Order: sequence, then structure tokens, then C-alpha cells
Amino acid sequence: MQCDNSSTEGQKFQVRKLDISDKSKGFIELLQQLTVCDSVSDKEFKDRFQELSSLGDDHVVCVIEDSQSGKIIATGSVFIEKKFIRNCGKVGHIEDVVVDSNARGKQLGKKIIAFLSDHARSMGCYKVILDCSSENKTFYEKCGFKQKEIQMVMYFT
Repeated sequence: MQCDNSSTEGQKFQVRKLDISDKSKGFIELLQQLTVCDSVSDKEFKDRFQELSSLGDDHVVCVIEDSQSGKIIATGSVFIEKKFIRNCGKVGHIEDVVVDSNARGKQLGKKIIAFLSDHARSMGCYKVILDCSSENKTFYEKCGFKQKEIQMVMYFT
């Protein structure tokens, strides 16, 4: 089941993979709307970008850039977990989905989720999973996800 991307306003925004130049377009500031994200130096960004790029299609960060402002207004990522179960199957893990607070209501989150889910499917994943807040549950249900089990976490810092 795909997210409904029928919004005409949402059609003008294209999802693409993260580019090294996106740091200067507000990528880190966008992530700060999601969670704790300290400032990242240009060198730190470049090093992490290169590390993730070296993983190829096993770890994809995607963005939507507002062509008028040149700012990154939505992002998300998916990484592929390779398992022994399910005949050495693969699972996609969607993380860090955020839409700029000034750009919400334009179906951009659904475009990000559809892009990441399609990528996981194309990589041969038998499922894609994510964690979300209770407030975002309805949004992800509209994208075809359903609640399963309970999330647990242990922080080390």
C-alpha cells in the first residue's frame, strides 16, 4: 500500500538523495526540529556523508529541497538490515523523518515515506519498520503502516 500522493502542490517537490552541499541548505537545522542535534562542523558532515555514501544503497538519506528558497524542507533515511531469519531476508528501518514546520500540510512526509519504502522494497526487504510518537501514529497509518508490538529503548548517554 502506497501513501496517497495526489496533492498537486506536493507534486512540485521532488525527493532525492542527500548531497554534500545540503548542509549549507539547512539540513542540520531541519534535523534540529526533530530531536537533539548539535551543530555539526563542515568536516564532521563531510566525514559522515562519505561514511554513509560508502554503504551504497544499504543506507539512504533522502531530502526534499524547496527550489524557490533553496532550503531542505523534508528528510528521512532508511537502512537495510541483513538477517539470517526468513531465508537470510532483509528489513528496512526508516528513521529521522521530519518536515519543516513551515512546510507541513503539503504531503511532503508522505513523499519521503513512499520514497524510503519503495527503496526498501527494491532492495528485496520483506518488510519496512519504524518507530514513531503516539502523535504521529495516524500519519503513518495513512502511509500503510500498522502498529505492532511495543518499542523499547536503552540510552547510553
